[in-house]
Amino acid sequence: MRVDGICGPQTWGSLVEAGYRLGDRLLYHTSPPLRGDDVAELQRRLGALGFDAGRVDGIFGEDTQRAALEFQRNAGVTGDAVCGPATLAALGRITARSADPIPVAAVHERETLRHSPRTLHGRRVVVGHAGGLDALTDAVVRALAETGAQAIPLHHLDGSAQAQQANGVGADVFVGLTAVEQGCSVSYYAAHGFESQGGRRLAECIQKEVPSILGAAPTTPTGMALPVLRETKMPAVLCELGPSSALVVHGADLACAFTRALECWVQGLEDV
Repeated sequence: MRVDGICGPQTWGSLVEAGYRLGDRLLYHTSPPLRGDDVAELQRRLGALGFDAGRVDGIFGEDTQRAALEFQRNAGVTGDAVCGPATLAALGRITARSADPIPVAAVHERETLRHSPRTLHGRRVVVGHAGGLDALTDAVVRALAETGAQAIPLHHLDGSAQAQQANGVGADVFVGLTAVEQGCSVSYYAAHGFESQGGRRLAECIQKEVPSILGAAPTTPTGMALPVLRETKMPAVLCELGPSSALVVHGADLACAFTRALECWVQGLEDV
């Protein structure tokens, strides 16, 4: 999370989610979805056994529901996609062969990226912002369109809403922009011992291209669980840029830099 010393909605939500341990409650798919560290633990255990529960995000969505049902069928447990005492007992009896297994979702993401085209042409790139960066967003979208990418701008104050819209259009990658007083920092999804390898790779490419235009020193990308990163289903990054005056003056240069970073990203995916 962002370190600001304020117990806001995300901090309070994380505190609530951290209060759940696997077995404290029944876990199943509902709307809105159940969230908590117990869900993340279930996703880790299922993923370690080869059942694809999606990324380890602590959200009991459709991927987790399918994985739970598949596990129940294989373990001879009543197939209701509800994680209760019987399912937990079956999980307790079966352990992964490796002491530190790689979740199947991470393997799938890596293989999907490795076998994807090494060009932006035809890729659906969503560029989102929470307000105040319409000009920069439009400049990035135009620069990406020149490469043949299907660039889509999104504007919404809420990160969860941005994630839902990006998921809804089937984006291949999401780039979020937000204004700060100074500097250039880039974050990608990482939490519960899981990280988006595609997101981390893109964040590294952006840090090589963008900071120098703003007169800032490159920094190490940070793994975070902000809603827009946690809830997107594709590789996603959030770029915090400033000052605002520099974003206006160097808008065209920044657009070209983001395009170069994305081109670098797709060309280097075989190394993810």
